Amino acid sequence: MSWQSSNETVLDNGNYVLNTLHYINKLNESVNPEAIECLERKHKEELERLSLGGILEEDQQGCEISWDSLLCWPRTPPGTLVTLPCFDELNGIRYDSTQNASRWCRTDGIWSNYSNYSLCRNLREPAIEGGAEVISTTIYFAGYSISLITLIIAVSIFLYCKELRCIRNNIHTNLMFTYILADFMWILNNVMQVSMQPDVPTCVAFLSLFHYFQLTNYFWMFVEGLYLYLLVVKTFTGDNIKLRLCLIIGWGIPVLFITMWCIAKSLDQNATSQDIALGKHCPWMVSHAYDWFYQAPAILVLCVNVVFLFMIMWVLITKLWSATNVETQQYRKASKALLVLIPLLGVTYVLVLTGPTEGQVANAFSYARAVLLSSQGLFVALFYCFLNTEVRNTVKSHIERWTTARDLDTERRLYCPPSNPYRKRDSSVSETTTTTVVGLNSTTTFLDKSKKAISEDMNE
Repeated sequence: MSWQSSNETVLDNGNYVLNTLHYINKLNESVNPEAIECLERKHKEELERLSLGGILEEDQQGCEISWDSLLCWPRTPPGTLVTLPCFDELNGIRYDSTQNASRWCRTDGIWSNYSNYSLCRNLREPAIEGGAEVISTTIYFAGYSISLITLIIAVSIFLYCKELRCIRNNIHTNLMFTYILADFMWILNNVMQVSMQPDVPTCVAFLSLFHYFQLTNYFWMFVEGLYLYLLVVKTFTGDNIKLRLCLIIGWGIPVLFITMWCIAKSLDQNATSQDIALGKHCPWMVSHAYDWFYQAPAILVLCVNVVFLFMIMWVLITKLWSATNVETQQYRKASKALLVLIPLLGVTYVLVLTGPTEGQVANAFSYARAVLLSSQGLFVALFYCFLNTEVRNTVKSHIERWTTARDLDTERRLYCPPSNPYRKRDSSVSETTTTTVVGLNSTTTFLDKSKKAISEDMNE
């Protein structure tokens, strides 16, 4: 029972003393007994310290006894991570007390603002059995890491090869860039929660960026679907579609929704201290109705892309049936087009939106969902870069030109050696022997080409 509810039950019977006593009784009933016990322990410790002259022993220095609205944290030495068993019950809901909550005592002797209750599981929730949750998280990490590497290579190819710069490939590049940012922020947020001691502003900033990049990813999927719809269904040319409009839709519109979400979360004063403590270090991680500010646009975009997919496939199948190709080839081309468009338009998110929640089937669904969602960026990079004929021919052409230029440079160095600046200068003097005679009976000196001196006595 909250303070407000207890205050409303106070009856005004004209007697101030009775009203005050009634209010005190109601207030005592609303206070958690565990909180009172924690405060009593802290008060008892203060009395013991005062009885010793106010001097703390070495083992009593550090973070003092603290109540964080869920658990009572004992006095702890500085720079220590404290773990306590999770609470048994909260608001009538049973929790798994075999798991532990943790909280940092900082090196300056002050408790961290938020405790980590991520392992305190609600027993009423349909939990994934066994170590399935750990396996799913590992799959996400592996999938996002592989996607991140392949996407960086693909974006580098599109940016380096000028021949690939057109409206279609520019849209592909922006979509891949949003995958890179979203995957990187997911990895960064999870690493920060597990291995770091984040403060609230950093956590809020990272969480806001993560939701923004996720939303930009959905909107660039919408741009991809809109481009194909205008190109295939409405038969517009690529020149009629402006990149500036695509940039506004993909990067600008998500800013509006995330800004509204941030303002609503910052002005929200209804979150209780227990909800904040359960928010895994960050109060904005607590689920709230305000989350629909960015969830609703994402769902709407995915639904519109599903409509685009059906309309595009209808046009493609109609054109294939009107062609003179063999029926088997028509089905093969239609299946290939569908397979390529599913990851591009984000239809995979719709396919795994809901699923079983109990038993081994739930575990299998969780694994499949982790594989499909974490490999979205990988599939986009494969289909629209590494397996694309235009991209492969362009990269092959660049490699051949680079190889040819390197071979020519090697041949030039081998067959045309550079001139030696210290080479002896050629003499214009005749190579015939020069004879010098000095006086009678003198020595005649012959200078040959090798600069050797030969002397002999001349007898006349």
